[in-house]
Amino acid sequence: MSRPMPRLFLIRHGETEWTINGRHTGRSDIPLTENGVKIIENNRHRIVGPDKLVQVPNICHVLVSPRQRAQKTFFTLFEGQELPSYETTEAVREWDYGDYDGLKINEIKAKNPNWVIWTDGCPNGESVEDITKRIDETIDKVREYHRQYKEEGIGKRDMMIVAHGHFLRAFISRWVGFPLCLGTHFNVEPASIAMLTYQHNNLAEPSLTALNLFAFSD
Repeated sequence: MSRPMPRLFLIRHGETEWTINGRHTGRSDIPLTENGVKIIENNRHRIVGPDKLVQVPNICHVLVSPRQRAQKTFFTLFEGQELPSYETTEAVREWDYGDYDGLKINEIKAKNPNWVIWTDGCPNGESVEDITKRIDETIDKVREYHRQYKEEGIGKRDMMIVAHGHFLRAFISRWVGFPLCLGTHFNVEPASIAMLTYQHNNLAEPSLTALNLFAFSD
C-alpha cells in the first residue's frame, strides 16, 4: 500500500514581551502577550480543521516545550478541537542561554564583543555540541515515527513540535543534514509554521518544504 510522505510541523510560540524587545529567552518562563494570544486565536481556524493544513486525525504525536509560552501556543491553537496525542518534554526547550538569558544582543556584545551563538554556545548554558546532540536525538525519534508509518503503516502521518526560535532554526539545519551553525540563515517568526518532509518519496532525503506559514496574519 502506498502511503503519503510523513510530515513534521514546527510551530514557534507566539509573541512575548521579550520577542518584541529582543531579549534572549531560554529557561526564563515568559508568557505570551495578549496580542500574541489573539494572533493565534484569529488564525487557528485557517490552520487546524478537516480541510486545513493541520488535521487532528492525521497527527501521531506532538512534542511541546515545558515553557508556558509554548504551552499556551499549543493549547490555544487546538482550542475547540480534540487534542492530539502530546507530551511536554525538555527535549524541545529553547537553547539554554546560561549567563546571557534575558539579555539583548547589544548587552551580550558589551560583555563579549566577538560572541556568536552558533559557534560559541552560551557560558553556563548549552554549548553547540550540547544542543546539537539534543536536536539530533529528537530528530531520530521523529524519523522512527515516520519510518513506522511509511514502511509499516503504524501510527499516523504527521508529527508536530511546538517550541522556540533558536531551537527551531537549529533543528531545521540539522534536519536537512547541515551543520547546526547554518541555522543562522533560517528565520522562524513567532506563531509561524514550518513543514519538514522528504523528497522523491524517499525517507533518506529529508527536506524543508515550507517556512513561516501564517507568520504575518494578525
